[in-house]
Amino acid sequence: MKLLIASTYFTPYSSGLSVYAHRLAKGLAALGHEVVVLTSQYQKELPSEETMEGFRVIRVPVRGRISKGVLMPGLLKAGHKWITWADAVNLHLPQFESLLFAIEAKLHQKPLLVTYHCDLQIQGNSINRLAGWVTQTLGAWVLKMADSIVQNSLDYAENSRWLKPHIEKTREVPIPVELIKADAAHVRELKNRFGINPEDRVLGLAGRVAAEKGYEYLIEALPLVLQRFPTARVIHAGTWKGVVGEEQYQARIEDLSRNLGDRWRSLGYLSDEDFRAFLGACDLLVFSSLNSTESFGIVQIEAMLQGTPVVASDLPGVRQPVLKTGFGRLVPPRDSAQLAEAICSVLKEGRHAHPSPKAYLSRFSGRETALLYHAILETLRHA
Repeated sequence: MKLLIASTYFTPYSSGLSVYAHRLAKGLAALGHEVVVLTSQYQKELPSEETMEGFRVIRVPVRGRISKGVLMPGLLKAGHKWITWADAVNLHLPQFESLLFAIEAKLHQKPLLVTYHCDLQIQGNSINRLAGWVTQTLGAWVLKMADSIVQNSLDYAENSRWLKPHIEKTREVPIPVELIKADAAHVRELKNRFGINPEDRVLGLAGRVAAEKGYEYLIEALPLVLQRFPTARVIHAGTWKGVVGEEQYQARIEDLSRNLGDRWRSLGYLSDEDFRAFLGACDLLVFSSLNSTESFGIVQIEAMLQGTPVVASDLPGVRQPVLKTGFGRLVPPRDSAQLAEAICSVLKEGRHAHPSPKAYLSRFSGRETALLYHAILETLRHA
């Protein structure tokens, strides 16, 4: 099958959405599908076309930006070309351009499968909020037009005002994850490289800096944790500077964490191998997200794969890994006192207090996700 995947951002941009789209493209290509990813050339130095891991990436030049959205005058022409070529179209929402793709797909009678990652809750100035509202409203029309919708969990879908009206055509499909265990020697090497001492109790943060992550509540919680665990440290791995649309939030977190000294540190962006070792070096992962902009959290699964428990916000979708495995704690969002208590409880128990939930984690392999997409696409194609 010839499949077009459309995503505003794609590799090398690092976010849950872009990582998901990349792993899905790779998995479907491995099954023998001819896959083209249509995305933005959000950095001028990126090639306009390239082949990676069995699929093609086509990047449309960016002429302007509104908040996290991009303006691409050449998108309509590119969309027409590749939708005409495709047997089916997979859109990854939120996506400002999604309505154009959906209309084009319907005009050419191509099956339309929407992967709905999350609701939008844009903060900042009025222009940014307007851009978010427009993107979400356009997405609502696309959801109506979709032949089928994929979400990470029905828990999230049933609690989303945008997805709930379409629950009958929404399918739960696990996030694709690389099920690789970090080598113990690599974990030790990473600790040595970054000065993580044997006595340190490492509270891991992972992913790009973004307002929905709720890092400020961990900063508030840390003094309470340090009273009971004086060697505790927060270590962040992921893009710290230059996240599109998050410059003000990054500055705020840097200001709030300045007095913490080496109790708060960012390692910056890590390779996949180093990232797995980082998760293996953590005593726990903190996932303190605030709202429905976060629908699940790939990194929770990646941490559990390394035997690392998770302290996560009790939000639809986000709560599922801990609920299904018991491997960590859930806390109300925006509650630094309960966050501190949960962190201390997990540190007291130790990261090996519960067996690794292997059966649950095996559902998240890239191949299993690709096979589920294949089955949905085949059904739509022959409907």
